[in-house]
Amino acid sequence: MARRNMAHVQAGTIDQAPDVLRVPASRYLDPGRFALELERVWRRLPLVLALSCELRESGDYRALEVAGVPVLLVRGSDGAPRAFLNSCAHRGAQIATEPAGRVRRFVCPYHAWSYDLDGALVAVFARDDFGDVDASCHGLVRLPVAERAGLVFGALDPAAELDLDTFLCGYDRVLAEFGFERWQLFARRSVTGPSWKIAYDGYLDFYHLPILHKASFGTGLPHRALVDAWGPHQRVSFPNPGLLRFADLPEAQWEAPELLAGVWTIFPHVSIATFDAGARAVLVSQLFPGPSVLESLTVQSYLVEREPDAAARDAAAKMFELLGTVVRDEDYATGLRQQRALASGARPEVLFGRNEVGGQRFHRFLERVIAAEDAELASVFRKGVP
Repeated sequence: MARRNMAHVQAGTIDQAPDVLRVPASRYLDPGRFALELERVWRRLPLVLALSCELRESGDYRALEVAGVPVLLVRGSDGAPRAFLNSCAHRGAQIATEPAGRVRRFVCPYHAWSYDLDGALVAVFARDDFGDVDASCHGLVRLPVAERAGLVFGALDPAAELDLDTFLCGYDRVLAEFGFERWQLFARRSVTGPSWKIAYDGYLDFYHLPILHKASFGTGLPHRALVDAWGPHQRVSFPNPGLLRFADLPEAQWEAPELLAGVWTIFPHVSIATFDAGARAVLVSQLFPGPSVLESLTVQSYLVEREPDAAARDAAAKMFELLGTVVRDEDYATGLRQQRALASGARPEVLFGRNEVGGQRFHRFLERVIAAEDAELASVFRKGVP
């Protein structure tokens, strides 16, 4: 990737699609289309539900709601992650009501039925009074889960069949170069925003950086982008003249942080953007659909490579606050205004230029996933994006 980047720098070129892509505006606004996306994208594909570093020890858990499904993730006693529907077998109450923590077992706050880290029902409160119940048939509902490159992937459908290796298309081997399982969670927030696709378009787009963000951090940033792809998963970077200093050095001397810079996206909902403000860091943005087609929720997790000293901690805190402002007050505020304008119906389509390769790939692949039946889904990922 670095050598390809250097070649573009020396030639003064960027990646370009063959033509401009036209996307119907209704795909951002139509409730029927949104329901189809929930069914065929969000409830069929592996999603990034947690970070390995936040489930570091046995009993560490994270609870969240994704596309209307309450999910519970926990590190098991054997060191492997587990994923469950966050719902008690008794009356369906959510058993984990805090977003994160550490437990030895989960106890339902409604009637105190309790479960071990494998999701097995281990105790029924006042069991003699309740009556006979077969504990082996009343554990937590398991969801598919797997861990790759310091990220925990899970599916919302217990019967989901898409293999994670097929889904990732080899992308995890590159992401593993970060070593995220050794990083630390520095800070986290949630940000509400527009339609999930309007929000996600921005993560794939460098075209807007020096314009929309000129008052925050965009001054001097390039608007031209390069895109590397593994199936639908993409790394967006810019032609970087700084890489030319490596050209005559052995590759073993090339600096990994410089080589890994950019925005790494995981289809259909994650962005990992690199920063170096006081300490090497990334902002992991997990984008989830909201309760309607016009709403979304983004969980921003700021990870640092190692425990920062006082000065680096202050710089990291300032960067995290700046990024919250940028996303909320610039990206998503613009997206909400865009959404209202499209809802007027006066503009039937939106355009993705030849220079907006990331957005074009995302929308083309999204259409292929939605059109595919369950039996065809694996082949869609093996073929990639035309």
